[in-house]
Amino acid sequence: MPLTTNHTAPLLKWAGGKSQLLAQLEPYFPQRYDRLIEPFIGGAAVYFHLQPERAILADINPELVNFYRVVRDLPEALMAEIDALAAHPSHEYDPEAVYYEIRNRQPVDLPADRIDTDGIPIADEDRLWIAARTLYLNKTGFNGLFRVNSKGYFNVPWGRRARLPKLYDRAEMINAARLLAGAEILLADFGVVLDQARPGDFVYLDPPYHPVSATASFTSYTRLDFPPAEQERLADWLHTLDQRGVLFLLNNSDTPFTRQIYADFQIDVALAKRMINSDASKRGSINELVVCNPVLK
Repeated sequence: MPLTTNHTAPLLKWAGGKSQLLAQLEPYFPQRYDRLIEPFIGGAAVYFHLQPERAILADINPELVNFYRVVRDLPEALMAEIDALAAHPSHEYDPEAVYYEIRNRQPVDLPADRIDTDGIPIADEDRLWIAARTLYLNKTGFNGLFRVNSKGYFNVPWGRRARLPKLYDRAEMINAARLLAGAEILLADFGVVLDQARPGDFVYLDPPYHPVSATASFTSYTRLDFPPAEQERLADWLHTLDQRGVLFLLNNSDTPFTRQIYADFQIDVALAKRMINSDASKRGSINELVVCNPVLK
């Protein structure tokens, strides 16, 4: 059962986020399950839509994990920190300079004694400014992308906005914090997360998509890539989940490679809008795969 009936939109604008596909995915969501598990949390559109009482949310992106933990643990302080960023006096005449000033304060530059072994900041002060920065750059950078270079430096360019957008809605932030109170939020490899799945759980998987062409991969989500070998490892985990009697639903790009690695499962197609191409004329609808246990269909 949903934890709350209050509508909660995703807090982050996430490239490849699933808000636009929710109506098409709805028939695949089970009516009853004990716990939702998402090993690639991203913008959390499915989580905020389903609003489960219990969940394991995970990712290998430490900034993303820190953000959701701060929303859960310190929502009021986070909103105050975001408000402080929004109050920067230079927004009116040089928003681009403000963006790059905030972007250049990189979390990976924190001293080693201020982060834990996973790269998550220890002190609330650091947790808060990093979470506020994550939201600010997400809403003001190019197309909601999260991209870092090999050193872990966030390098998405400014989004060329004429004015500062609304960074958050107070009611939705508070509702998200209330909902996330029932979630375990992990920084972990998807295999570690999926190994916790048991019958009665529902697993939703939205991994980094396999590129549809040699030039289609625009983002490097973390310092780690998600090459074909990782796609195949994830497909192997689907067999393990199915053998355990765990319901799962997965989205990925529609390519010969993905159709091959998911061939043992139910494969359907959803129509999504491509929004991240820098050339607006090349944005349009594209097929995405919907993969699930046959029992879900």
